[in-house]
Formats: sequence, C-alpha cells, structure tokens
Amino acid sequence: MEIQIQNRSYPVDIIKKKNKNTYFRINDDLHIVITTNYLATKLYIKKLIMENQEAIAKMILRKEEELLKKDRFLFLGEEYQIIYLSLCENVSMQDHRIYTKDQKMLDRYLIDYRKNLFQERLDFWYKKFKENIPYPKLRIRSMKTRWGVCNRKNNTVTLNAELLREIPDALDYVIVHELSHFVHFDHSKSFWETVGFYYPNYKNIRKALKE
Repeated sequence: MEIQIQNRSYPVDIIKKKNKNTYFRINDDLHIVITTNYLATKLYIKKLIMENQEAIAKMILRKEEELLKKDRFLFLGEEYQIIYLSLCENVSMQDHRIYTKDQKMLDRYLIDYRKNLFQERLDFWYKKFKENIPYPKLRIRSMKTRWGVCNRKNNTVTLNAELLREIPDALDYVIVHELSHFVHFDHSKSFWETVGFYYPNYKNIRKALKE
C-alpha cells in the first residue's frame, strides 16, 4: 500500500494488534508505519491518513532531518570532517577536522571524553543546588526517546550518549532537569520553577532538543 503526501509517494506498512487506538510513525526507510486494531479496514486507514496529512508530513520532515543529522559527525554542536591517517597515534581536532588512525581509535576517544565531560558537568551542577539532594551516580547510554532519566530509588542520573553531539547548553539543561527531579519527582509547576531557577534559558534549549 502506498499513499501520496504533498505530491510524494510513501509506502505504508500496516501492523495489526489488539490495541484500541491507531498510531503513526515514520521509520528510517521513510515508510509510514501504522499500528492499528485487527478490525481496521484499508478504507478506514486511508481515510485516517488523509485526515492527518499535515501531521504526517511534519513527522516525515522530522525523520528526514534526523537521518541527515545522523550522516554528519557532530561534536558538541559543531560539524567535523573525519580524516583517517594510518600514522596517527592520538585523536586530535583542528579547524573542524578530526584526525584519527581508524574508527576504533575515535570510538575509544569519544567514550572517554564523554564520560569525563558528563561527570564534570554533573558535579558542577550538583554543587549549584541549594536543596538537600543525594549525590547521584552517573550512567550513560544511548536512548531513542529520552535525553535523560532520574531514578530516585537508586539515586542515578542516566544521560543520553547522543548529548555529545549537541551544543554544550543542551547537556547542562538535561543535567539540571534530571537533578530537579530529586526535588520534584513530576513535571509540576514547582518542578519547572526549580529548573528555571538554575537554568533560566531552559525553554529555548528544550525547544531545540525537540526539533
């Protein structure tokens, strides 16, 4: 099944489950993936797509931008060209170029850099908090839908490894956001007031991370 969205043809993959609602998403092949109920007909699905063309078009645009971004090497918000040199003994950066012997060397460098930077910024912001919050253990992992996670049960803050690709302000905002959850474990008005107290520019950064 294919459908026209803004004069472009997109394949539609239909997944039927027991769920009551219908969900749309765009995969990396730019297929429109629709998860719906077993009883949903193709006619019903086509009608639903037509009624939500504008929203689907925005989802496709976001996915295209995401894929374009993945193809670029970004380091703290700046784009770098990777240059492989067989005689390279250490990773170095100069004039938006990053020099490395091979990908393995670069990956090791990024893991170490990320760990040190994230811990340094976490310590910096932890010391800023006036509230009596526990000192959290840092965890780093790749996450598809969240930039950070606060776990108050084991006093951990998990940061998305992809934050190394974003501007430094993004990392700082996410850390402040997660530390604020030790004060308010919700997204209440009081929570956002705490975030705003420590990071007044949080709305702009939050918006940029959603784009």
